[in-house]
Amino acid sequence: MLWFRRDLRLADLPALVSAAERASRVLALYVLDDALLTPAGKPRQAFLYGCLEALAESLDGRLMVVRGDPVREVSRVARSIGAESVHVSTDTAPYGSRRDRAVADALGEIEWVECGSPYAVTPGRITKPDGEPYRVFSAFYRAWCRHGWRGPAEDSTVDWLEPEKPFRLPEKPGLGSMILPHPGEAAAHEVWEKFLDGGLDGYAVNRDRPDRPATTRLSPYLRWGCIHPRTLLADLGTRHGEDAESLRSELAWREFYADVLHHRPETARKNYDERFDKLEYDTGRECFERWRAGRTGYPIVDAGMRQLLAEGWMHNRVRMIVASFLVKDLHLPWWLGARHFMNHLVDGDLASNQLNWQWVAGTGTDPAPFFRIFNPTTQGEKFDPDGAYVRKYVPELREIPGKAVHQPWKLPRPPKNYPAPMVDHAQERKVALERFNAIT
Repeated sequence: MLWFRRDLRLADLPALVSAAERASRVLALYVLDDALLTPAGKPRQAFLYGCLEALAESLDGRLMVVRGDPVREVSRVARSIGAESVHVSTDTAPYGSRRDRAVADALGEIEWVECGSPYAVTPGRITKPDGEPYRVFSAFYRAWCRHGWRGPAEDSTVDWLEPEKPFRLPEKPGLGSMILPHPGEAAAHEVWEKFLDGGLDGYAVNRDRPDRPATTRLSPYLRWGCIHPRTLLADLGTRHGEDAESLRSELAWREFYADVLHHRPETARKNYDERFDKLEYDTGRECFERWRAGRTGYPIVDAGMRQLLAEGWMHNRVRMIVASFLVKDLHLPWWLGARHFMNHLVDGDLASNQLNWQWVAGTGTDPAPFFRIFNPTTQGEKFDPDGAYVRKYVPELREIPGKAVHQPWKLPRPPKNYPAPMVDHAQERKVALERFNAIT
């Protein structure tokens, strides 16, 4: 039996190869686990269901979907078909690792087989010479590159068992006017091939420009394993120069944060750097609501927050800008923003989301943390120099030409339907640094 989780594909899947080697007939299983579904927002749920539909189609409908506690359901299904082994991709996330230990115990005499993971290098495998985990990305990246990774797994042909019940999913949650990416393995490869053909050139510079379609847009597919980073790295292996190196580095950041969370699972909810437990935060609910709605009066911040609500996705550079604004300008705790992101992001990944928020907040692994305070105006002018990104998502400012859109309050006639800046950035920067100095 093959239990699918964060590996919703058939190509480059070591667990499938393992299952095919052990049995002539294999049942494909997915468990809808409320422990994971409940905290996931509607965009992520809808995309997951779409990916499961695509996987089922690839299996000619022979995907068994059950809902319930995996500890009970996996062992029940395995025994019902007389399975001798259950094959999975390793899950090193906090909940996933606990769940898998419990499932393996519940299987009893049925063999539990882990093979591969959602990462090129499974978290926990790379350590410093003294056996301690890395806490600085640059050192981890060098070690990760030295370690290397396997090539894509071979394709396997198996005889898929007919499930006991026809494939069926719950009704997808309503998303209003939001349009998500096309789900599934085929869509993931189409997006990747298109990017390789024309998007890789200039990636190192353009990836920071939210006004340009210059990122891979693969994050939702990587989140659900519709494509494996090993596949991407194999294709990049024939490419040289700063663009390919920049993309390899971005993939490594994903692996680094998964490794950090593996070693420090509490950092999904708590500060990595415990000194910041004493940092003074504000409790302004109104401020938080204005940030969530994209009504802060800072155009680049508002454009990012509205893009999130409209698309279930936000450009990575803008994610850093809006996160810095919440923590350093509004003095609200990072976990409030992280929770909002996880509720709305189609690519919401616990390790990447929580630890990127901690990187911006200065509470994480970065060796020079808190003094990095993004100025939302200068960030907008630098990375959206003509204002095209802002005008796309903030219709109240569409009549303002050029980069003047980033400071509408300076216009002779500021737009009446757009708010003035809710805080003075220069003043709040001083407050943030004063609070930091109070704990050091």
